[in-house]
This record gives sequence, structure tokens and C-alpha cells, in this order.
Amino acid sequence: MASIMDEWTTSAQKRFEHILTNEAAAVVHFKIPWFALCRIQETIVADLKRAYQGRVSFFEMNMEEYGETAKELEIQRVPTLIIFSDGEEIQRFVGLQSADVLEKAIESALKK
Repeated sequence: MASIMDEWTTSAQKRFEHILTNEAAAVVHFKIPWFALCRIQETIVADLKRAYQGRVSFFEMNMEEYGETAKELEIQRVPTLIIFSDGEEIQRFVGLQSADVLEKAIESALKK
């Protein structure tokens, strides 16, 4: 069986590896672009990305392109957001999340 990284394009693989090895917190947003809740979540994530620029890495994963990867990570519903710190999953959110909820989780990850 191929590894998760074998399924990715080289540029996506390099970016994700960077996220997983980054000392700061990282947020990975698993989405389906045409799904309404994902589009709403995307605007919230975009605002957080601006607010945490330089301190937190953000990555979007299109489930239609990387379904196998999502399956290996046990992503079953979208939107799903996973916060990583030092390469480890710290927290996972399933369903639409408010900026306040995500900010608290990001701040907590930054303190680790």
C-alpha cells in the first residue's frame, strides 16, 4: 500500500511535510470546495490566516483530489480542521467552527 505522501503531488507533499515539521502550530482544513459549509468555513479560516500570519501555517486539503489521504487520516465529514503542533495532532474539529473556537485552539497550540 502506498503511503499518504505517495498520493500527493510533489509541491503539496513538500508543503505538508513543512507543516508537520514546523515548530509553530499548523491548521489543516479538509474541505469540498462546492459544499456550502466548507465555503463558509473557508472565509473564517482565511481571516485567521491573516491574523496569525507568520506564526501559524495554514493548509487546505481538497477531499475530491486527496480522498485516499483523507481516508487514511479518518476524515469522514467536512469541513474538518486539524491543528498540529510539532508534527503531532493536537485537536480536531468536525463541522462548521466559529472563529472564536478556532482562535482558542490555535492559542493553546502556540503555548505548547
